[in-house]
Amino acid sequence: MPILIYLILIVSLIWSCGPNKRIDKVVGQPEDVVIDYSAGPPTLVYSTTKDYSKHVPVLMSDDKSKIVSFPHPRDLYYKGNISYPTQLEGGYLLDNRGISKNVAFLSLSYDEYIALNAIPPVDSLYELVVDKSPLVELYNCGNRHQYKDEVKELNALIISKQIKKCKKVSVD
Repeated sequence: MPILIYLILIVSLIWSCGPNKRIDKVVGQPEDVVIDYSAGPPTLVYSTTKDYSKHVPVLMSDDKSKIVSFPHPRDLYYKGNISYPTQLEGGYLLDNRGISKNVAFLSLSYDEYIALNAIPPVDSLYELVVDKSPLVELYNCGNRHQYKDEVKELNALIISKQIKKCKKVSVD
């Protein structure tokens, strides 16, 4: 009997020391989609007030008074292609650039920005911001590496109206 107790304690200890992941199962899909929030690049799905999909995103301070992060023209590539967001169902977009709740968009397109010989000073970039609060919705759908076919799986979430199973990020 003591051996059984020790075995249960050892298994419990091993289980509690395992990786600390939060995984939510989304059911009702043709193929179940697992939302894994372990460490890694986030899968950000969003919608905007207007179509800014060809405009360069920058990150603003919380009070929207200044740009705190902006890309170098060479940073506007993802997997060898220009890092436009991926179009999803229902007007949603999949981020390929690295946005956040404080995203804003410049009047410059990706192509115009990539063609620049030098990065404009940050004050000049601030003057090019066309929308400081463009987000309608922003969802974190877990670790990007979890998806076998991210577009198909995210579209399944959207079509089945289960996108809300992802963590909603406040955009206020």
